[in-house]
Amino acid sequence: MERETGAGGRARHRWRSLVAAARRPDVQTELVQIVKTVVATVLAFWLATDVFDLAQAFLAAWVALLTVHATVYRTFWRGAQSVIAAGVGILVSFGAVQLLGIGMLSLAVAVLAGLLIAKTPLIRQEGVTVATTAVFVITAGSADQEVLLLHRFLDTAIGVAVGLLVNVVIRPPLDDRVAEGAIDEALASLSDLLRRIGDDFERPVSMEEVGRWLEETRAIDAAVDRAEGQLSFARESQWANPRRRRSPWTIDVDLGAQLLDRLEDGVAHVRAIARAVAEAVEREQEWDAEFRRRWTALVVEVGAWVAEPDAATEPLLEEIGELTRALSGDALPELHWPVYGALLTALGNVVGILGEIKVRRDQLAAP
Repeated sequence: MERETGAGGRARHRWRSLVAAARRPDVQTELVQIVKTVVATVLAFWLATDVFDLAQAFLAAWVALLTVHATVYRTFWRGAQSVIAAGVGILVSFGAVQLLGIGMLSLAVAVLAGLLIAKTPLIRQEGVTVATTAVFVITAGSADQEVLLLHRFLDTAIGVAVGLLVNVVIRPPLDDRVAEGAIDEALASLSDLLRRIGDDFERPVSMEEVGRWLEETRAIDAAVDRAEGQLSFARESQWANPRRRRSPWTIDVDLGAQLLDRLEDGVAHVRAIARAVAEAVEREQEWDAEFRRRWTALVVEVGAWVAEPDAATEPLLEEIGELTRALSGDALPELHWPVYGALLTALGNVVGILGEIKVRRDQLAAP
């Protein structure tokens, strides 16, 4: 009975994990794009065969399959390249067959010419389509028949048109929520790291612990880099997108880029805290008990403050200034002040930067 309960619990956990994953904006967008690609592929094939009665209409389905890209802009641009590439491929295959006849030599020449043309900047992203179209046309034996060549071009045009139409009409992708969530994720990671630094600092800190802090800052940096990529994708997803004005999730990507730049600065100052502690640990410096107690409490407080969206910044900056003034007398050896001053300055910079990000975070939603 316990085994069944345990198995049932694991099954429920897996189900909840699947449901949670399915609710993620990026997963939802990918699933919608998959469905749209299937619809575009089948619709293009149906139009080419049953409406336009084109022979060997597989090319329409194939092009539609490749045309439904992650953004409307990319679908426009790559679709135009596909039409140009297919047209060039048809011309290349026709020319090769006219010069050399249908055979292995004309196929080799057409593919060679197609691959060389594929390097041109205008159709570089879809350049291999030139050679692929030439292969389809020559191996199908239609390179010497003008009507069939026209059919091949119409197949391509139908595939592109259907792919574009489906991607624009059926919930065009607008992935602003992903970029916005990445910023929040980086802030949450910084909050956890600051609280961990404070907890570790309550006792003698080892180099292994400091190494973990530094590793965590590198992980947050990587998350910020991913957020920058997602923000760039969000910018592209807004271009030529009819949902841009209707969606409540449209964000100000320029402001998002500014916040990510400031977030990188904040991570750099947290890394400076870790390196200052590392230098003190390497020198086996004895920490002042009063400084350790108050600075530890302050770092934990800052970590909790980062996670609170509406928490004020000024009280924390006042506490850091008060601690600086309280410990700036003759009670502390002058040798310690370079380290203590660096820690206090870096922490103050972290509060100032993250405070700015938290205030402007609510301005991300574009009017």
